[in-house]
Amino acid sequence: MIKRHQWILAVGLLFASTLVAHPAHADVSPGGGNQGGGETQTENKRESQTLSSRITFKGATAGPGGKSGIITPVGNWTPPACWYEPYSADEFAKDTERGFHMVADDPRQPNYAKRSVGEFRDIYKDGKYKNYNKGKGDEGSWWVAKRDPDRWLEDAAQKCDRQPFWVENGDPVDDPHAVSPEILAQLAYNKIKLPDTKVTLAPAGASKVNLPAWAWLDKAKFKKVSVSAALNAQGVNIQATTTARPVALKLEPGTGEARTFPGSGICRIKGDGSIGEPYAKGKAEQDPPCGVAYLRKGSYDLTATVTWEVSWEGTGEPGPNKLPDGSFGNEQQVVVEEVQSVNR
Repeated sequence: MIKRHQWILAVGLLFASTLVAHPAHADVSPGGGNQGGGETQTENKRESQTLSSRITFKGATAGPGGKSGIITPVGNWTPPACWYEPYSADEFAKDTERGFHMVADDPRQPNYAKRSVGEFRDIYKDGKYKNYNKGKGDEGSWWVAKRDPDRWLEDAAQKCDRQPFWVENGDPVDDPHAVSPEILAQLAYNKIKLPDTKVTLAPAGASKVNLPAWAWLDKAKFKKVSVSAALNAQGVNIQATTTARPVALKLEPGTGEARTFPGSGICRIKGDGSIGEPYAKGKAEQDPPCGVAYLRKGSYDLTATVTWEVSWEGTGEPGPNKLPDGSFGNEQQVVVEEVQSVNR
């Protein structure tokens, strides 16, 4: 049995979030988003709703829902799945009225949903607040929960469970999830798009049993990448830039019958920004600074994963400020042949 206060809260989050796109029923699901990539500017908006997030992202970004090249935090840390942003009294009133009529005027909605949207509306229209505080709209803002549209079902997205709350101009926003430069930096972390981690292996062609394959990454491609996030709304004008720098490459041969160079399989970045060393003629039987030697013929899935060191700077925070390292990897097939002798 759903309790009355739970319905009021659910309706409040429904009105206030960016997840809903013209629901026809109470059990709505999120709408789609614009896809993007490369050096682009994206914005958390959805065409069919008001009160969308006004946070903008610029730089090496991946679009909403994009998975290719997305950095993965090392460890248990994750960027915020929810936060609060400020909106004017007029914006909040318009959105709440719109949401109320979408449910209350729809004959397909159950009575408990209609009753709940009415109770939520009454709090801000004729109850604790009067007419959404529009009479003092220049004195403050409504702070409203926003959620990452790709993570809205996660438990972390439910941490922002406060109904929209009013904050007077100049007063601190007493909530750890209120948007800040650090939160912007963490959201930017989740937008970073990394290059595919496909290593170059040489000598060219199929690898040979017991002969090391030299591995390296194109240092022109594997350089630092940055994403900036900004919010300019209701007197809040803040920004942050998050930067990821490659620091190491880890090789996992895909079989226990292989040796990695170095033995740990972790190739550190060098002072010139390169990882590994390109193969040169005559080095076939030398141990490479970064590479792999297979001990048995066959076809193997080599996994190459780059670790990225992440930091940020932003409004009032010159930095660099540390964020958890991230990683991204790819599999690539390696064919290994057995030969008795090799002339090179």
